[in-house]
Amino acid sequence: MSENPETRGAAAVPRQAAAGDSAASGEADPIRVLIVDDHALFRRGLEMVLQSEPDIEVIGEGGDGHEAVQMAGDLLPDVVLMDIRMPRRSGIEACTAIKEAAPSAKIVMLTISDEEEDLFEAIKAGASGYLLKEISIDEVPQAVRAVHGGQSLISPSMASKLITEFASLAKRSEERTQQVPAPRLTEREMEVLRLVARGLGNREIAKELFISENTVKNHVRNILEKLQLHSRMEAVVYAVREKLLEIT
Repeated sequence: MSENPETRGAAAVPRQAAAGDSAASGEADPIRVLIVDDHALFRRGLEMVLQSEPDIEVIGEGGDGHEAVQMAGDLLPDVVLMDIRMPRRSGIEACTAIKEAAPSAKIVMLTISDEEEDLFEAIKAGASGYLLKEISIDEVPQAVRAVHGGQSLISPSMASKLITEFASLAKRSEERTQQVPAPRLTEREMEVLRLVARGLGNREIAKELFISENTVKNHVRNILEKLQLHSRMEAVVYAVREKLLEIT
C-alpha cells in the first residue's frame, strides 16, 4: 500500500465533502481526525476503529511531523492523534507548528514514551492530551470525543508524574522571595478556572455555574489570554502554582 502523503491527502477530499452534505441535511458534523504515526500498521488500526464510529471521520494520515504540519494546515482537523518519536520532525515540534497552522485543532499525543520530559514539553507545546499506546485501541474514539468536547486527557500512569510536578511547582513558588504579581482575573473567571482545574469540560462547567456553554468558552479564552497560556492543561498548572487547586 502506497505511503505517498499526496495520495493520503487526496483520499480525504470525498469524505470532507460528505461531512458538508450531512451538515446541509441538519445532522451534526462528524469529528474530523488526522492520524500521524510513523508505523503504517498502527495508523491503519486506528483508522479502522475510528471510521466505524458514525460521529468520527478520519480525513487524512501522515507518517512524520513534517507531514503533520502540512496536512493540518490544509485539512484543518478537529483532532490530531500524533506520535512523539517520528522522523524528520518530532511530534512535539509539530504540535507547536500545528497550533499556529490550525489553532482550533485539539492535539492528543499517542505514544509509547513515558518520559516526564516528553509529557511536560507536550503540554507546553499546546497538547490537550497525552495517552500511552498501552491503552486499548477501543478507548481511542471516546478519547477523541472527550478532547473535542474540551477535556484534557492524560494516561493514569503519566498523571501521577504530572501531579508530582505540580506539587513541586507549588513548593518552589512558595520559596520564591520575589514574585511577579499574577494577572487579575474576575471572580467569575476564577470560578471557571477552579472547575477547569478539577477536570470539568465546558458543558459540565456551564451546568455547575448555570451559564451557557458559549459563555464558558469565552471565559476560558479570556483566562488563557490574560495568563498568556496556550491550553487548559497549562491553566491547571497555573491553578496549582497559585494554590487555586489543592494537591492531596
